[in-house]
Amino acid sequence: MDVQSGSRVKKIWEGTFALTIAGLITKILSAGYRIPYQNIAGDLGFYIYQQAYPIYGIALIFSTYGFPVIISKLLVEKNQQNDHAAVVKILYITFFTLFSIGLLLFSLLYWGAGLVARWMGDENLFPLIKVISFSFLLLPFISVLRGSFQGQGIMIPTAVSQVTEQFIRVVTILVASFLLLDQGYSAYEAGAGAIFGSITGGFAAILTLLFFIFKRKHKLKNPLTYKSTVRSRDIVRVLLTQGITICISALLLILFQLIDSFTVYSLLTTGGMDETVAKQVKGIYDRGQPLIQLGTIVATSLSLSLVPLIASAKVRKDLPFIHEKVNLSIRLSIVVGVGAAIGLACVLEPTNKMLFKNNFGTNVLIIIGLSILFTSLSQTITAILQGLGHPYLPALSVIVGMFVKWQLNQLLIPELHTVGAAIATVIAFCVITGLHLFILHFKLPGAVKSWLFVKHVFFATLIMAIVIVGYLSIVEMIFPSLLTSRIFASFESISAVFLGGFIYLFFILKGRVFSEEEISLLPISSKGKVFIDSMMKRW
Repeated sequence: MDVQSGSRVKKIWEGTFALTIAGLITKILSAGYRIPYQNIAGDLGFYIYQQAYPIYGIALIFSTYGFPVIISKLLVEKNQQNDHAAVVKILYITFFTLFSIGLLLFSLLYWGAGLVARWMGDENLFPLIKVISFSFLLLPFISVLRGSFQGQGIMIPTAVSQVTEQFIRVVTILVASFLLLDQGYSAYEAGAGAIFGSITGGFAAILTLLFFIFKRKHKLKNPLTYKSTVRSRDIVRVLLTQGITICISALLLILFQLIDSFTVYSLLTTGGMDETVAKQVKGIYDRGQPLIQLGTIVATSLSLSLVPLIASAKVRKDLPFIHEKVNLSIRLSIVVGVGAAIGLACVLEPTNKMLFKNNFGTNVLIIIGLSILFTSLSQTITAILQGLGHPYLPALSVIVGMFVKWQLNQLLIPELHTVGAAIATVIAFCVITGLHLFILHFKLPGAVKSWLFVKHVFFATLIMAIVIVGYLSIVEMIFPSLLTSRIFASFESISAVFLGGFIYLFFILKGRVFSEEEISLLPISSKGKVFIDSMMKRW
């Protein structure tokens, strides 16, 4: 019995690790493809795509982080009890509930595409919105299949389907946009072709999951042959309340993009800006989204690896262990978030040119980049609160932040244009992070034992910034004739990042922000840990 239990725990941990790696890969793919897409379609094409993308992003989060998680939670207990009647009923009820939701959202978007496009201020967007609407029809199939596997503790099919979905989607986006623009189609038609990637990716996910089902030769039995004591209304209630709550927290970045889709371009044009110029300006502003995503991935992937430890400690009621790991998670997200945000600001001009061909909008992107600190910290705290059993409070903070973002957009964009939108983004993320910290302090008093480490982070950041700015100034002074070269900008960016990162790491370790024991817990390669240990002992 103990052997079986140990084997089951090992299997779950291996699956969770696979799911974490898959999530990291899909996030990198989701953020990274936008850079070559902007290079193919230009700022106008990027504007067109980014206006419609947040709607698809909602469907993606629903079928990846929201509903599958809740379905699996509903199934886990019944599978352990061998209550087949309940399992079958849960699968059928959740499928038909999600099918109804998907059909409703498809109908609203497909037949209301023109209205949504007008709300965004650009009626030419309606074909893209119509294409996106079909992704909601795939929602119930992907969600229930993933939830079914996860409910049995089998994470590999979900992990493989996530990576496959994003890979096929990214390939479709890049190939379709390139071919359509090369054949002389308009930027809007190319955007619709790119958005079609949401459909091909969804079908790829379904086919992958069906492959695993057929491989297991598992047949779902007719629910009419079973009698279950589980009430349908309870299943629907849990699915909608908890599922949507988790989705709201996971949708943080996408919801802010959605608000920008409905406000930035329309406010620019109503303020008197030429429509063509406003589209270009919005496209340049949208360059900040992949930067935030990539910066947040680096900061949160390390911190969130500790969250399963927190959840398991809660089950054991090991409060000292929880305090220790929460404290480490928050310090880690602050250290990496601050370093990423300030480091990016220092190298943004050459980085902008390296990634997007020119340095347009660098001042706006510097402001947006500061969001990395707040998004990293808020997402880490969200995961901690969910692990502690408080999923509703982070969602409430996100709703408050959305309201702040919307109001500040209305107030600042008419006067400051996209600079105002960037400021609104940073302030709103700051509000969310502040609320998250307050909630964490209320639910877990003394989670952060001391904030004295911040002075070491500030000093390391200051030295890093001085070194990077000085280095770039010297390089540009020596090679003034190469300042217009994109290749030279790439050299500047990459070399400055390595130099700044080394300096930052040096002073963080010298300040003993983390102990040797804490570093041993981080998901770093063995060679990396040996290198860090040797540096700490030497210094």
